[in-house]
Amino acid sequence: MNYYILITIMFAIITFINLLFLPKLSNKLSSKELVSVLIPMRNEERNVEGLIESMRKITHSPVEFIILDDGSTDRTPELLSRSTKGDSRFKIVSGKPLPKGWVGKVHACKELSLHARGTYYLFLDADVRVSPSVIEKVLFQMNHYDAGLVTGFPQFPIPTLLSKMLVPFQHFLVYFHLPIAVANHTTKKAFTAAHGAFMFFKTEAYEECGGHEAVKSSLLEDVHIARKVKEKGWKVTIVNNTNDVTCHMYDTNREVWSGFLKNIYIGLGRNPISVLLLSLFYFVFYIMPLPFFLYGFIAGEWSYCIPLVAIWVQTLMIDIASNQSRWHFLIMPIASISFIIIMWASMLRGMKNKGYAWKGRTYS
Repeated sequence: MNYYILITIMFAIITFINLLFLPKLSNKLSSKELVSVLIPMRNEERNVEGLIESMRKITHSPVEFIILDDGSTDRTPELLSRSTKGDSRFKIVSGKPLPKGWVGKVHACKELSLHARGTYYLFLDADVRVSPSVIEKVLFQMNHYDAGLVTGFPQFPIPTLLSKMLVPFQHFLVYFHLPIAVANHTTKKAFTAAHGAFMFFKTEAYEECGGHEAVKSSLLEDVHIARKVKEKGWKVTIVNNTNDVTCHMYDTNREVWSGFLKNIYIGLGRNPISVLLLSLFYFVFYIMPLPFFLYGFIAGEWSYCIPLVAIWVQTLMIDIASNQSRWHFLIMPIASISFIIIMWASMLRGMKNKGYAWKGRTYS
């Protein structure tokens, strides 16, 4: 038990040290170079007005906003036309039919890049809202790190039960398992993370790596294109953008389930051994501390309570860094059960070749 206690305490210490190397968006850099903000949209009527309002408040100039309607069947085109009327910075384009072998979002992003004229490309998702000064802040970090790509995991509202269990795991997995100092200061591909909702490229780096066409069939295009950037000798900088970027990823439990189902097994390299080992790891170190705590509390064996306190401290540090609910850390053991379940569900679906459904399309 002593070694078990020591390991859980070490996890908290490692996470604390790792977070020290995560730069925040704070300082600003003024620039007169054109930034192209590129946003693919497919059936996003619920996000149109909020997105456009957020874009209008951006203070960097010059800037162009290019939005691609990717075959929407709802009121997205109508709302886009109405919301952007009279503002010459906005350009609305219609997406072409999806070619064979392409993932929908990846093709839309490639199409957007063909219309862009900027020195920098900022790819955003339709459910993202940003602070007015976000571009100046990202430009500072890009210049400071001499990076070809700056990315970060936004602040995620968690309105549903399943989102509370799974969505914060995006921050947890990166801030705990990825050595951020190595990821940010080297071009080693093995140490890479990215979030497709917020990708800020130097145009030169984007074009050198082949752009989205280089990852046209990937459901995990953000990580894969970040690796392509590193292959060409550019750094990829992961920043803490949670005070400046919010991503309303999922509004329902069904959306949470579908979103994680399509990404998680692919994110593990479609490797069943990785699923097994990660399941064992989270069962031993993030689920078992709960029964140990209950036993220790009832029996008066207080040392048995330490592992749960340690993982609570670890999770709380990540929640604070990611601007998440201050009470979320308490459900970490239960959230770990959900994480294991979705990993296995994603793996089994992939092994059975049932495909992953998203935005009305099915991908293998």
